[in-house]
Amino acid sequence: MIVCGDDGLAHRLAAELRGVYAEQVTLVVPPSGRRVRQPVVGRARAVSAALLDRVVNAAANRTGASGEPAATEQVVEAPEITEAVLTEVGADRAAALALVFDDDETNIRAALTARRLNPRIRLVLRLYNRRLGQHIEELLDQTAAVAAGDGQGAGLDASTTVLSDADTAAPALAATALVGTSKVVQTEGLVLRAVERQPPRPGEVADPGLCTLALLSATSNDPAGADGSEGSGEHGPHLLPDEAAVASATGRGTVVLEQVSYSGPSLPAGRGGVPPFASLFSRRLRWSLAGLVGCVLALAVALMIVTDEHPLYATYVTLLDLFGINDPAFHESTARQVLQLLSGLVGLLLLPVLLAAVLEALGTFRSASALRKPPRGLGGHVVLLGLGKIGTRVLTRLRELNIPVVCVESDPDARGLATARRLRVPVVLGDVTQEGVLEAAKIHRAHALLALTSADTTNLEASLYARSVRPDLRVVLRLYDDDFATAVYRTLRAAHPFALTRSRSVSHLAAPAFAGAMMGRQILGAIPVERRVLLFAEVEVAGHPQLEGRTVGEAFRAGAWRVLALNTSPPGGRRGEADPSGEERMRASGLVWDLPPAYVLGPGDRVVLAATRRGLAELLGRRRRERSGA
Repeated sequence: MIVCGDDGLAHRLAAELRGVYAEQVTLVVPPSGRRVRQPVVGRARAVSAALLDRVVNAAANRTGASGEPAATEQVVEAPEITEAVLTEVGADRAAALALVFDDDETNIRAALTARRLNPRIRLVLRLYNRRLGQHIEELLDQTAAVAAGDGQGAGLDASTTVLSDADTAAPALAATALVGTSKVVQTEGLVLRAVERQPPRPGEVADPGLCTLALLSATSNDPAGADGSEGSGEHGPHLLPDEAAVASATGRGTVVLEQVSYSGPSLPAGRGGVPPFASLFSRRLRWSLAGLVGCVLALAVALMIVTDEHPLYATYVTLLDLFGINDPAFHESTARQVLQLLSGLVGLLLLPVLLAAVLEALGTFRSASALRKPPRGLGGHVVLLGLGKIGTRVLTRLRELNIPVVCVESDPDARGLATARRLRVPVVLGDVTQEGVLEAAKIHRAHALLALTSADTTNLEASLYARSVRPDLRVVLRLYDDDFATAVYRTLRAAHPFALTRSRSVSHLAAPAFAGAMMGRQILGAIPVERRVLLFAEVEVAGHPQLEGRTVGEAFRAGAWRVLALNTSPPGGRRGEADPSGEERMRASGLVWDLPPAYVLGPGDRVVLAATRRGLAELLGRRRRERSGA
């Protein structure tokens, strides 16, 4: 694996490939004077920096027994990515290349060169321009297909994946604000999380969630078992256990898979940018109009009684009197004259009401395209600070989950204001460091605070102020420097031990998605379980003898892989992004979770499965290809 970059994401990605996937990595960075300081890989992610070294040493010691290559890293300094540099680092024989520079043009130029050198290399590009990224992805895939000599493409080994760190970090940030964890996997519009549960008490029935992923090493008698070494026999974590193992594992904690959902109050859904007709006029104005209509009907009935005219004619004459265009009733009866005077009086009252209706309707249409204010009585919502690149992506994701959001932005020309206006999300314009801004966002009744501005000090100041207002508030703040984020996290946890605080960097959250793309498009993500890792992948059943023609029960191999769901949605499509309920979202996503054990997997099926690193390598045939020198 080759990783090329000039910021913290490159180092994060290299650490992820070494520590989680045990891959050999070559890291290409600018010279020391032009690159950023390598970030410290904290314990907040799957493995710590010390643990990564242990994984490297353990993999080196296990090379002879397992047949897997040792996880090593080679660092190469280069001022720019040229054809000579790519040849030197072995791009012509590498399995995958990640280009994560902060400049789109640099990544595109290097990707075109790498595709020419090695048509079958997997390319992962970091691009901010998503529309351009789609065209580049199609172009590079087509180039690989032409070089392979067929019209169907070169398969997964030659795939091109274009990612944005903002898009990849948004699901984890949304899940952290919602349920307090970033151990999430996203597939088909759904966000799934791994939850650690303590052993059930006597008489209690444990909820298995969607499925049980692992049995923890920690027990009720040995709560420190989670610090045991990987694969420590009976007391180590048991990944992908069968039903018999789960039933017999009394007193052990479990890791179960759940869907990330929100059960609190939600904002009423708007109808695009035009409000409904009933909201054009205020309640007072509607009552005034109703009163005038009632007066007109009463006058028409009275005129019909006095003159014995037809109801339609009586109503017509009343309207003429109302608008002052009828002849005076000089020679009519007294009752008729009185009714004409009353009609004229009602006509005078009608003029200001009509003028008010016109002005109010114009104001309503004008405010429909303006920013909304937080409604009264709002509670249980998420306060989102900053509508830049990251904040806009997180806002979209939260609204897809039907979660009420109130945004705070200081720049009236921010890029995310148009998205907030389109989604009918309340926005408070103002500097979050000024007094009263967070109060206007109803921070005292909020469910969580997401501080995602580009300034670390602003995020920290807002978080500390929110803590003073609500000591138990769930806080997630975005910090660029990993050392600073670790110090802030530990300090806030020490000061507020009963509150949930998370400090995350975008590179910290985006690296797993980039690493999964380098392993192949079928990799959905990875979730750490103590010192081991579970991988989630979407696999075509065709061509895999361990799956094709077998039932779901027969395809399950304990400790190696397990079929979780059947994906019935069209390839490459996503559905059900804005369903209001979790059950409807599960159905509309195209994922079928309650597969019976007797269901036979056919060659046209696509399945989502959980697997260990060795199990997935065996299932996909990577180990056999490596041994054969492919």
